[in-house]
Amino acid sequence: MDLDEVADELYAVPPEDFIALRKARQDEAKSDGDKALAKEIGALPKPPAAAWACNLLVREHREEIENLVELGDLLREAQENLAGDQLRALDVQRRQLVTALTRQARGLAAGGGHPVSAAVANQIEATLRAAMADPDAGRALLTGRLTSPMSYSGLGTTVSKPDLRLVHPARRAERTAKPVRAPAPKKEPTGESAADRRAREQEERRRAAEEKRRRELAEARAAAEEAAAAAGEAESALEEQRQRTDELAARRSELQERVDELADQLADAERAAAEAAAALKREERRCAAAEREAAEAAEARDRAAAHLAALGDD
Repeated sequence: MDLDEVADELYAVPPEDFIALRKARQDEAKSDGDKALAKEIGALPKPPAAAWACNLLVREHREEIENLVELGDLLREAQENLAGDQLRALDVQRRQLVTALTRQARGLAAGGGHPVSAAVANQIEATLRAAMADPDAGRALLTGRLTSPMSYSGLGTTVSKPDLRLVHPARRAERTAKPVRAPAPKKEPTGESAADRRAREQEERRRAAEEKRRRELAEARAAAEEAAAAAGEAESALEEQRQRTDELAARRSELQERVDELADQLADAERAAAEAAAALKREERRCAAAEREAAEAAEARDRAAAHLAALGDD
């Protein structure tokens, strides 16, 4: 038994079972002699209603939550390349998806015997919006271990993000600088004539010019190769961005179909509920009419019996 296993188990149970199960797992850890684990288990907080409903939603509809988080990633990547009207259209679809998933969470919570209020539903919706806007919030939601609802401020900061007890060590590569060796001093020739010295200096100048030409040529070739590589990378980046845009469009269509499907299911359920309510009213009116008729018949019967009794007495 470790903390991850216990956390997965605890944040999957109904709220009324959380405290008892946490105490049981804590006692098991103590009996196993693992006091540190028992202390960590005891520190796991009971999730409020909104966090519990979101955890339940992740477990029951994980694929749709993954789609939600992925859509948020794609929207952030495509935001710089899409026109304003396209972004507005995507924002409308994003709100529709969040609304549909919020309804699903409310339905799951109600089915589990814990209907949520409007305030809790707002917290669920805010958590889903945060998961789309912030990659860390998306990963937090997908753990299914939220200890509190989340909200996104719009400034790149997620408020009330839970402690996931995940460690992300920052690794820094250390570079070892190699010492640069100083060039060995040139030895001055001794005993040379003035003509030899001029010839030597002329040869040195020629070699220096040749070396400079070769260096400039190498630098020009390197610059040309770098420019060609940069152009290739830019072309590849353009193609990748086009592919991502196409994927985003396909994902948008897929999610829109799912939103439409959920909207149709909701509309069907609402129509069925309205029809049932109308039928109930009709039956209630018929029942009331039948009760009146039965009462009137009973009164007529009693009057007839009394009249018969009176005639019999005469």
